[in-house]
Amino acid sequence: MTRRPDQVEQFSLTDLANLRSNLIHASIDNRQAAEILTLFLVGRGYGVDSEKVPEAVIRLERLAASPESMQAEIERVAMVM
Repeated sequence: MTRRPDQVEQFSLTDLANLRSNLIHASIDNRQAAEILTLFLVGRGYGVDSEKVPEAVIRLERLAASPESMQAEIERVAMVM
């Protein structure tokens, strides 16, 4: 299946597991978690909707961050460059 140019890629389970591990680290606050999510996306060539990132972090915490829910939140905040 070919990805459209305006579509966020399907991230590997390893990438999502690493992101989840970084986000649930006990000593970070929501601002730091938002920065981690932003860096994850920017490091992969995406822009981010900075207004949606803090809300996405909260949703990821509430949804227990399954790979499917993480992918959906990433797609919501990522901007294809």
